[in-house]
This record gives sequence, C-alpha cells and structure tokens, in this order.
Amino acid sequence: MTIQTDALRARLERLPRPALWAIAARLKTLSLSVAPVLAGSWLAATAGSWRPDVTLAAVVSAAAIQIGTNLWNDAADAASGVDRPDRLGPPRLTALGLLPAPEVRRAAMLAFGVAILAGLYLAALGGWPIVAIGLVSLALGYLYSMGPFPMSGLPFGEALVIAFFGLVAVSGTAWLQGVAPLAPQTLGLGLMIGLPAAAVLILNNHRDRMQDARAGRRTLAILIGPTGARLFYFGFLLGAIATAATLAPSLWLLAPFALALWLGHAMWHWPVSARLNALLGQTALFQLLLLLCVALA
Repeated sequence: MTIQTDALRARLERLPRPALWAIAARLKTLSLSVAPVLAGSWLAATAGSWRPDVTLAAVVSAAAIQIGTNLWNDAADAASGVDRPDRLGPPRLTALGLLPAPEVRRAAMLAFGVAILAGLYLAALGGWPIVAIGLVSLALGYLYSMGPFPMSGLPFGEALVIAFFGLVAVSGTAWLQGVAPLAPQTLGLGLMIGLPAAAVLILNNHRDRMQDARAGRRTLAILIGPTGARLFYFGFLLGAIATAATLAPSLWLLAPFALALWLGHAMWHWPVSARLNALLGQTALFQLLLLLCVALA
C-alpha cells in the first residue's frame, strides 16, 4: 500500500463498525434510487391517488437494490484487482481490508433479500409488469460487477441508468398509484430524474479512467476521453434542466440552473483527482433540488 492508503486505512480503522458499513453502502448517493420513487409519488399526489404504502415499499426496494449493488461491487472490485492503492474514488472497504469480503457479499445478499420482500408487496399490487421490473433490476444489480462482462466496465452504463433510475422507476411508481405510466408528463419526469443519475456515473468513470483502462474496462468515459466526459456530464445536467422547463416553466428553476453551472465549471476545470469526489453528493443534491423546484412550480 502507498503512504496515502496507509494513512486512509489508519483513519478509517478508528471509525465505529456501523460507519464502515455506511461508507461501503455509499449512502451519500442513495438519493439516486429514492428520487424516482418520490417523483412518481408526487405525480400520484397531484392526481389525488397517492398511496403511502406504495411509496414506502418502493423506497425500501429501490434503496435496498442500490445498497446491495454497491456492497457487491465493493467486494467484487477488490477480488478482481480493480480497486488498487492508487484509487482516486471514495474508499472501498474490502480492498482496504477493513471489511471481510464474505461478510460484504452476505450483506449484499441480505439487501437484495429485503428488496425482494418489499417488491413482493408491490408485485401483489401491480402484477407481472412489476415482477419483470424487479427481476431485471436485481439481475442488473448482480451483473454490474459479476459475470464474464461486468456492466460496470461497458460503455452503455449511462443509458441503463437513465432507463432504470429514471424512466422505469418513475413510471413504475406512478403506475402503481393510478397514474398513466406512458403519459408525456410521466416520461418527461423520468427523463429529468434519470439524467442527473447518469451524470453521477460518468463523473465516477471520468475520475477512474486510468485505473479502469488498466483493468481492461471500456466505459463511456474511456471511449470519449476527458473532454467528451466533461461535455457529457454538463450536457446531462442541462438536459435535465431543459426537460424540467418543459414540464413546469418557472423562476424556481433558476436555483438548480445556478447549481448546474457551478457543477459544470468544477467538472471542466478541476483536475482528475480525488477532489472530484466532492461533486458526487452535489450532483445528487442537484437532482433533488430540481425535483423540488418542479413540484413547487
């Protein structure tokens, strides 16, 4: 290990064990899975058909799938050698030897189990379409880091994020509460939610380009290069603002627009370094702020 890694490990060793699990689960960006549920539930509330039980079950299921995916990725990347001492991203607890890989995998399976239990309630309400969405989501969570071609190393991750963390999640939540899933407003809201989630992924892959390329990965950030990744990141944010403006034009949108300008400026000017990690939570905050401003409008 490098001197920096040794210092990081020593600092993390002083944290209580629950804090280590929170870091491994990557709770900082957990709102990415919760936001589409809130968006679909807001649509239902405006239509007078909001169901708190559906919202709660959907939040639990979506959050559990994201946590399970993150934990499985923590263990899998340590085993494959992707996470090395020169990693720039947030700490990975398995690679640092702070959490045993078998425990992390068991915790991931427990999270997937919780997602299945909550999903069974939703499936009882929505039938086979919800079953299909749940099974595909669980499969993607597992295949993100496992299998012969882990999706975390392929160039279409951003498209999948827009689809499942945006369009599918918003439409599915809305449909379970009596809102037309393919209505223009529903799909527009799904796109608005999915684009910032894709921005988080390309930010991650932009930061990790060198390490990912060394490990044989071919992410979108690797294929389009640093300038392309920066442009895509800012484009995702502006696309979300533009979509929001078509749904609810309002001066409220000036707040997320200002944040988007700041984030785009930081992404463009900051070097590829651990400093970019600060933008992860801020990009997730941008997504929530955008949804709040659309709701207020």
